[in-house]
Amino acid sequence: MAREAVREMNTGKKNLASTDPLYAEALDFLYDEAELLDAGCFTEWLDLMTEDLTYRMPARQNRSRKAKADTTETEIFSDNIASLRLRVQRLGTDMAWAESPPSRTRHLVTNVRVRATSNPDELEVWSYILVFRDRPAPAAPSSYSGERQDLLRKVDGRWRLARRTILLDQAVLTTRNLSIFF
Repeated sequence: MAREAVREMNTGKKNLASTDPLYAEALDFLYDEAELLDAGCFTEWLDLMTEDLTYRMPARQNRSRKAKADTTETEIFSDNIASLRLRVQRLGTDMAWAESPPSRTRHLVTNVRVRATSNPDELEVWSYILVFRDRPAPAAPSSYSGERQDLLRKVDGRWRLARRTILLDQAVLTTRNLSIFF
């Protein structure tokens, strides 16, 4: 059964059509966010967040098809707006050795699905991501693919990220550090 059919069956909600203005607004948000991340404009990126933000990446496990979930209670990271601000501030210091010199990243966003919620100022947004990261030699470039499950909330007339769960396809991350944002 297609994932969309499963989601619709579980929630009773349908995705917005790509011609819906709310879909276009969500897509613009995701593209603007990717541009800020790739340009290293992390302070401006934080301006896209709500004050009650949750930003997490649970660890994945390879399980049998019969298993109901492939995530664990262990999280690669679990941030709120305060911890993200600290991470961004640290990047501006000499203590961010993993990002000196900074990584070059490219965030590719695709397969965007948007749903209205019972709150007219919130949208559920699912997207697939491919994040490419290049580090100076001898480190080899890294690629991360996965799905993001977001909640966008309109605050003062602008969409902001209120919740993000990142589900990477990789169960084992082979990188020495994970100091980038998804």
